Amino acid sequence: FTGAVRGRNGRIELADGGTLFLDEIGDLSLPTQLKLLRVIQEREIERVGSATTIPVDLRLVVATNKNLEEDVAAGRFREELYYRVRVVTIWVPALRDRREDIPALLNHFLAQFNTAHRKEIRGFTAAALRQLVAYRWPGNVRELHNAVESLVVLTRSPEIGVDDLPAAIRDADEEPTFAVRIGSPLAEVERQAILATLRHAGDNKARAARVLGISKKTLYRKLYEYGVLQQAPEEHGADDPGDEPEG
Repeated sequence: FTGAVRGRNGRIELADGGTLFLDEIGDLSLPTQLKLLRVIQEREIERVGSATTIPVDLRLVVATNKNLEEDVAAGRFREELYYRVRVVTIWVPALRDRREDIPALLNHFLAQFNTAHRKEIRGFTAAALRQLVAYRWPGNVRELHNAVESLVVLTRSPEIGVDDLPAAIRDADEEPTFAVRIGSPLAEVERQAILATLRHAGDNKARAARVLGISKKTLYRKLYEYGVLQQAPEEHGADDPGDEPEG
């Protein structure tokens, strides 16, 4: 190509013997999809301007936020490539469908950006945390990541409060709902319903059990199975200190 004065190893060649990760594969143009398909099938490449083939042996990992099945049906994604890359599929739910992860992610990014920007923000107020959890995060973890960096840079107080949040997050609806992906296993729907109800009950297990229509023992057993509790149900005696009395 014009201006080329020396050879360069491309990303695929550099990944030989290792792993090549392609993010947002659904955004590839159809011609590029065809080139990638040939690499996967033939396990060889040609450098730009060369007629010599170079064998490559690599593990391919791809990611996308699109529904590739719909894109295949619409002609936006090559069917042969779709079946080539869909060997082992790991579906990661949207952040709004796993809100229990939000506090941990907030604290992780807060520590990261405190270091990067030489700040010493201690954390989030309870009210700010509620709004951050209530927000739907259409941009998922990347949006949360950028939001925390912006908050760290702009906040002047020791804690991030509601007034520090962008309007879209500050005005998020806190209605007690949760969403599940169509076709989710019933066990996963049950897990999300139980955890969402427990959060809405302020972690009060007696109240959550009554709302769910199950016994506290059953709730404890479920929470133990989900890894929320470290003790088996039979090891719990009296109500948790945070529980309201039964009866």
